Amino acid sequence: MKQIIKRGSFLTLMFLLLGCLSLYAADNDLITRQITITLEKAGTLPDRIASSKKYKITNLKIIGEINGTDLRMIREMAGGNYTGNSTAGKLSVLDLSEAKIVKGGDYYYSYNDIYNNNYYYTSNDVIGSYAFSYCSGLTSLTLPAGITEIGSYAFGDCSGLTSLNLPTGITSIGSDVFRGCSGLTSLTLPAGITKIGFGTFYGCSGLTSLTLPASITEIGNSAFRGCSGLTNLTLPAGITKIGSYAFSDCSGLTSLTLPTGITSIGESAFHGCSGLTSLTLPAGITSIGDETFRGCSGLTSLTLPAGITWIDSYAFLNCSGLTSLTLPAGITWIGERAFYGCSGLTSIYVYAEKVPEIGSNAFERFDAKKCTLYVPMGTRDDYRLSEFGDYFENIVEFESTGIDKTTTSTDVEEVARYSVNGQRLSAPTKGLNIVKYSDGSVKKVAVR
Repeated sequence: MKQIIKRGSFLTLMFLLLGCLSLYAADNDLITRQITITLEKAGTLPDRIASSKKYKITNLKIIGEINGTDLRMIREMAGGNYTGNSTAGKLSVLDLSEAKIVKGGDYYYSYNDIYNNNYYYTSNDVIGSYAFSYCSGLTSLTLPAGITEIGSYAFGDCSGLTSLNLPTGITSIGSDVFRGCSGLTSLTLPAGITKIGFGTFYGCSGLTSLTLPASITEIGNSAFRGCSGLTNLTLPAGITKIGSYAFSDCSGLTSLTLPTGITSIGESAFHGCSGLTSLTLPAGITSIGDETFRGCSGLTSLTLPAGITWIDSYAFLNCSGLTSLTLPAGITWIGERAFYGCSGLTSIYVYAEKVPEIGSNAFERFDAKKCTLYVPMGTRDDYRLSEFGDYFENIVEFESTGIDKTTTSTDVEEVARYSVNGQRLSAPTKGLNIVKYSDGSVKKVAVR
């Protein structure tokens, strides 16, 4: 019996060893040195590589003109065929620095929808739409120097891509270009590009460094959505618009400087940016859209410009780290659940002499009894009798227009001091300070 067991164990061990050896042989069969192929004529790459070698080459350099026929084969070698389905290709390093993309040949990608069949062909000096999409095996790609344009989804779901240099002549990139490139860690966009389009970096969770050119004027919808690895980003001064969901779920983002020229920020633009601690909105912003800062739980300081008149529904939902808030004089509407779950709020300064309208549950799910609402002199009763009175027991008037140049009289003592943005100050700070005194009065004080 023991001999039978030993014999069975021996056979099992032999099978395992043979299996390991076969796997080693398969891996060892890969062609890992760089293969350089010079094409005398576009469309001839399939004639230059035998079918037995096609899926074994890992490092390839192509010199000469390439068209759709060549690109289709490159896709297959890199793990994705012309429909986006996976292949056995092992190509990981592709050097096209001495290649030139030209019009002609077969289509390199196609897909069918409910309306028609879509076929994609090469054009001169253009990385076309879906050119390398789903080529998950690619880790490094060097593009031709003469490229001027990159089409939509050109590198979509190239999850293995870690290195990519974009030529200086590129002036246009399409939507979803790098969508799902989760392995990409750094990238520099060349000068001349004016727009980060829809979903350009959507899901690039590994991206930690990104350099944007001064020519950028617009950040499109979902442009950086899910870029959780980005910790700080400097936006060019010429940007005027940030689209909806532009930075949604960028949970690692802690620092962001918004240019003064921005006049429009779309809904949910910073939804889920839980690492963001402070932000100053430019003076040209007049409204805060739906869910703009929803789930920004780390936000402790936020400066709203004087021109804000409208705060939409769910705008600051669950911003639990926010401790103080200043609402400008022109505010007329605070939407449904706008500050729902802002459990850290202890003070709110409202400069509006006419009581703003508020939606349902605007200030729910935090202890409003521990939060003091500061309102302009002479408006306390108006606020108390409005829907604000349903939430706040502590409503205190402060002088919102005059500026006192002395800190206090000898009859009362200072008990708290804040910046005009509602931040607690430990000592007088140059500029305007809001000071609360022991007699309950609140004054704005100029510190020189």
